[in-house]
Amino acid sequence: MKYLVLFSFFLTSQGVSAQHQSGAEQFWATLKKHCGHAYEGQLSEGPGNDAFAGKKLVMHIRACDDNTIRIPFFVGDDKSRTWVLTLEDQRITLKHDHRHEDGSEDKVTQYGGTASNAGLPTIQVFPADVQTTSIIPAAATNVWWITIDETSFHTTCEE
Repeated sequence: MKYLVLFSFFLTSQGVSAQHQSGAEQFWATLKKHCGHAYEGQLSEGPGNDAFAGKKLVMHIRACDDNTIRIPFFVGDDKSRTWVLTLEDQRITLKHDHRHEDGSEDKVTQYGGTASNAGLPTIQVFPADVQTTSIIPAAATNVWWITIDETSFHTTCEE
């Protein structure tokens, strides 16, 4: 199963020197330029019964610091999801933080993975980690991609 969520926006200025920063650091710098902004997306592919189908999808790039970027992801009125990206040792980790309305963690939360290398300035790939496998055994082979280009932000999950 594969799904793709597309968020369109315009990148104003790259201004990043590829000779001094890894792919992960360039990707991080580009994403941080959008901190404080929200973007509406659309489901491009997915199964017919997908919980995202027919709902407004909005990501809010927030809480950007040197090593953590939090991106609340709203699906219709459901505001329970946040993508948490962390940068450490030229590797980016993606975790899905799911919360109940009272702020407590959902039983299925903190799954995701760490990029296996520094990646490219425009793409990061996150294979499911051991924690994901223990939380959601069926997701052991999941791979998430985040792609940024001059006009869009794509997230993809292949299961």
